[in-house]
Amino acid sequence: MGVESPNEPSRDELIALISAQSAQISALVAENTALKARIGELERRLGLNSSNSGKPPSSDGLKRPARVRSLREKSERKPGGQKGHKGETLRQSAEPDVVEDHFPAACAECGTALTPDTSAGHAARQVFDLPEPKPLIVTEHRAHVCGCSACGATTRAAFPEGVNAPVQYGARIAAFVVDLLHYQLLPERAWPTSWRISSA
Repeated sequence: MGVESPNEPSRDELIALISAQSAQISALVAENTALKARIGELERRLGLNSSNSGKPPSSDGLKRPARVRSLREKSERKPGGQKGHKGETLRQSAEPDVVEDHFPAACAECGTALTPDTSAGHAARQVFDLPEPKPLIVTEHRAHVCGCSACGATTRAAFPEGVNAPVQYGARIAAFVVDLLHYQLLPERAWPTSWRISSA
């Protein structure tokens, strides 16, 4: 076995040195991985704007994000429904609720006056719409006072349950107001003054 030089490290010292360097390398690799993850998160945050996150548009500042263009490739087909495609569309009703007849006032050729009796047929078009809102129904409850023929005392009838004030809204409109307030989240200050619910 050869004699080791005083300048060269011993075998045990080399093993200890390699172990220390391995530990340092492992620590550096772990730190590098953590830094990469942090850089990725910071880049992700920098890329957030009102179009790809919940941030408000005012947070975009002066630099507006570019609108995302469609990633779909161009096609040879024309836009819209294709030939042979079974479409789904609004169909005419066999029994419309209201029928409005329109007659021409005069002949388009000679100007002679025309009447409904001269009708030779018609073309029909239908409009589907919501019914016009009706005004509120006001119900007056009258509690009559009747006099007793036997003793002369007077007795007044009781008002129905829930009719407590000289003027009030009914159950249906109260439910509608609750729906606006709690489910549609319409603030009370946006309502007409007469609709506002009293705190009493």
